[in-house]
Amino acid sequence: MLGTDFEFKARYNIDDLIEIMKILRSENGCPWDKVQTHESIRTDLIEEAYEVCEGIDCGSSEILREELGDLLMQVIFHSQIETELGNFNFEDVCNDICQKLIYRHPHVFGEVKAETEDEVLRNWDALKKEGKHQQTYTETLESVPKTFPALLRGEKVCRRAERAGLPINSAKDCIDKIRSGLDKLESGGLNGECGANQQILGDLLLSFCNLDRILKTDGEKALTYSINRFIIEFGALEKAAADKGCPLDKLPAEEIRRMAEDLFGGHCP
Repeated sequence: MLGTDFEFKARYNIDDLIEIMKILRSENGCPWDKVQTHESIRTDLIEEAYEVCEGIDCGSSEILREELGDLLMQVIFHSQIETELGNFNFEDVCNDICQKLIYRHPHVFGEVKAETEDEVLRNWDALKKEGKHQQTYTETLESVPKTFPALLRGEKVCRRAERAGLPINSAKDCIDKIRSGLDKLESGGLNGECGANQQILGDLLLSFCNLDRILKTDGEKALTYSINRFIIEFGALEKAAADKGCPLDKLPAEEIRRMAEDLFGGHCP
């Protein structure tokens, strides 16, 4: 049971959230919360971040508000674990990010001039490299977290490589490289050794990451939208098959192609 010192309110703030998490982790708190570790709730943090993105993508302020709260709770959760270990607390986290923001915005809090977005990003990268004591551009590429989704990691690596003089910086050159990779894949008969195909496909996907950078598009977002559209179109195709009285997986491939042509004008899922 809660002690009498906990105050129920009509509206709570960040201090209340910290106190609630402290209570949940206490000896008389929640049996589940108090035994969690960084490792056991690691996936929860990732899932909450993706759910925030879902709120953004669906344009719902209500969902976004809720999911931001869930994500903030994860930050407080991890901070409380470190507080109990005697390493740092949530105030330290806030202090560190404030200091970082001030340091990396000398054009706002200092005398540095940056009139354009590109100038801001160049300054940011230089300060980040200096702050992390990185001596080479390779180190900046290596510092992109390996836990990122591969597409996102590829785009970030390509962007950082650009600062070091990445040679392919035109969309045409990049597309030519992609065509060359497709030719290489086709020349192997499309049924070659699995390891070789995987390497070629990996190189192709990385080239697409570089094309995202050149075209200033968001590959993760583009792929997400295409996947969503694919699911919708696949559902329409399956319903059309059901209306014919036959499950989709029982129809001949040619019949499915004709249905897709009628439904999507040649754009087959």
